[in-house]
Amino acid sequence: MPNSTRMTALRPFTTRLFNPLARRFAGRLPWFGILTYSGRTSGRVYRTPINVFKRDGDYIFALTYGRDVQWVKNVVVAGGCSLRTRGHDVRLVDPVLFSDPTRHLMPLPVRIVLRLNAVSDFLRMRSA
Repeated sequence: MPNSTRMTALRPFTTRLFNPLARRFAGRLPWFGILTYSGRTSGRVYRTPINVFKRDGDYIFALTYGRDVQWVKNVVVAGGCSLRTRGHDVRLVDPVLFSDPTRHLMPLPVRIVLRLNAVSDFLRMRSA
């Protein structure tokens, strides 16, 4: 699978079991958020719990399942999305995909986990 990571095998578990549970709390906790975006062909609205890190005013997402997953494609094509994090709603725009094998924008514990799982692709957006 192109652009896959070691975490790709966990995706069915997180999608079906963890995500419904995480939607209850992810919008209020640090390092977590809920992305709201529309499907690029269906127009359906999706709410995806996700880890998010704020750096220098930008919001950074580690692409733990690679850059070819549907939510990334949807957000890039739309040019942005909404994010609920720490109890606040933020409109995000200007998505930029980038690779960083050093993972320097991530906190140290996260950097270690990402390195162990071969994650080096990220998505950066800024608030509108």
